[in-house]
Amino acid sequence: MDDADDLKVTDNPAAGRLEIRLGENLAFAEYRLEPDAIVFPHTVVPPEFEGRGVGSRLVRAGLALAEAKGLPIKPTCPFFRAYIAKRPELHERVHPDMRGALTAG
Repeated sequence: MDDADDLKVTDNPAAGRLEIRLGENLAFAEYRLEPDAIVFPHTVVPPEFEGRGVGSRLVRAGLALAEAKGLPIKPTCPFFRAYIAKRPELHERVHPDMRGALTAG
């Protein structure tokens, strides 16, 4: 195990984002609740977090949040979209309007 196992994802609904802190550094995935989905428009992972699976943790937390709310996701963030596109078992979790973007180009 490395110290990435100590990095905890927290939901900050007031800011509309999932966050992971490491010292003064903050990685986050922004989200916006809509009536029929959760939109994930932007993810930021500072260089200090690279190679630790932090971005993947944020995506998995986003998927868990969507599941808890009973909503599909709209992965407009390129990182979210690429993560899900590589995992066909997750495609059904994506809002029907966006599933075509998972296999395009």
